[in-house]
Amino acid sequence: MKYENIRKQVLEAILQAVDQGLIHGTSGNIALRDSENRNIVAITPSGISYAGMKAEDIAIVEMKEDGTNEWIDGPYKPSSELPMHTAVMRARQDVNATVHTHSMFATIMAMGENPVIRPITPPQCEFTPIGIVPFTMPGSNDVAKKVADALGEKGRACLIKNHGMFSCGKDMKAAMHATIYTEEMAQTTYYAKVLGTYEPMPEEAERMMKALIEADQAV
Repeated sequence: MKYENIRKQVLEAILQAVDQGLIHGTSGNIALRDSENRNIVAITPSGISYAGMKAEDIAIVEMKEDGTNEWIDGPYKPSSELPMHTAVMRARQDVNATVHTHSMFATIMAMGENPVIRPITPPQCEFTPIGIVPFTMPGSNDVAKKVADALGEKGRACLIKNHGMFSCGKDMKAAMHATIYTEEMAQTTYYAKVLGTYEPMPEEAERMMKALIEADQAV
């Protein structure tokens, strides 16, 4: 099997996301760039149930120099959100893994006229600020560009209105951490607001915590 390593990592990640309730049915998608040929990307296939999925079912795509993507291996066509994953990888050479979910609380917290999501606990600070992307048709080059723009040069996660969340990282572990903690941030924010006890971390504390995390000195 070609590109066995990255296919297995994508499969393990999507099953983890399903197990943790971040992804339901066939929604959501995950991609990973090959370490040797960085134009090669493994991505979950389109419209196929993740239950019972095998590593060989993961699609392999080549990112072309002209900005297009070519499906080169795998029995099922790549996710329709392929443009979003590859747009971020093209824009960010530090990003090798990308995760898109329709997770409940991230979707809820993107609603409203001026949605803002801030950290409640110190570990969540690693993934802020969280950009908000206006609703744009899924699978389009337009939403792909808006997500890449929202992440910018250093962003780890953003919320997409009426759609879900997009996270990224240097490897699959980092991308999954961004996904898990961003959903946790959304969930704790939601319940705190419902209870009337919402109190995000002070901005200065958030900046200090981010600095500690970036210096690898967080407890």
